[in-house]
Amino acid sequence: MVALDLRGRTALVTGAGSGIGRSVAVRLAAAGARVVAVDRDAEALKSLADETGAVPVVADLADPDAAEAGLDGHLDADVLVNNAGLQHVSPLEEFPPERFAYIQTVMVEAPFRLVRRVLPHMYARGWGRVVNISSVHGLRSSPFKAAYVTAKHALEGLSKTVALEGAAHGVTSNCINPSYVRTPLVEGQISAQAATHGIAESEVIEKIMLTSAAIKRLIEPEEVAELVAYLCTDAAGFITGASVSIDGGWTAH
Repeated sequence: MVALDLRGRTALVTGAGSGIGRSVAVRLAAAGARVVAVDRDAEALKSLADETGAVPVVADLADPDAAEAGLDGHLDADVLVNNAGLQHVSPLEEFPPERFAYIQTVMVEAPFRLVRRVLPHMYARGWGRVVNISSVHGLRSSPFKAAYVTAKHALEGLSKTVALEGAAHGVTSNCINPSYVRTPLVEGQISAQAATHGIAESEVIEKIMLTSAAIKRLIEPEEVAELVAYLCTDAAGFITGASVSIDGGWTAH
């Protein structure tokens, strides 16, 4: 673990109950940040709070109005990590429109609402870091993931707009673009991918998830968290508007 100092900073992390979000919350807390951890899973947040001292906020980002209300008093963040997300695998002609809309709400509208609320505080301090957990699917597409690919591409555009508007105020905004990370979200895709592609579950990781990667393994959440933490430091102050791949060579093709 690289020595990073985020003492005196407050970091708001969404989807902090598990996977990448939890690892990010743990890493930023270890660097000295005061972490506000947002998730809809109260039990997972309690475990995280017990381990790290994070401030738990139970909120469902699928209801942006309620989520914003629940976060009042916690929006004086110096760091915002938009991580919450979900997946649905289905051919376009069978894709439920309500599921498509739900995913856009959680993964596009919620980050927009949060960033517009934290920017005034960041601007006032002359310093801020917005880190959006995007995906290789923010840079590339895959079949059967219409909602997820659409949402990640939208998040990329939002991130770049924040970068351009925030630059004069000391605020950076970047996307991190991992390929498949060893998280509950990815594990939950295995059966759906197997059914959609007509293969055994045991073949999904090798034949679907890792086929485009040069390094043939899943990414560990802690590896993503380390990159997030670096982007939150003063040393990364000239990195903005970027999409930083951590994909084992996926996008090298």
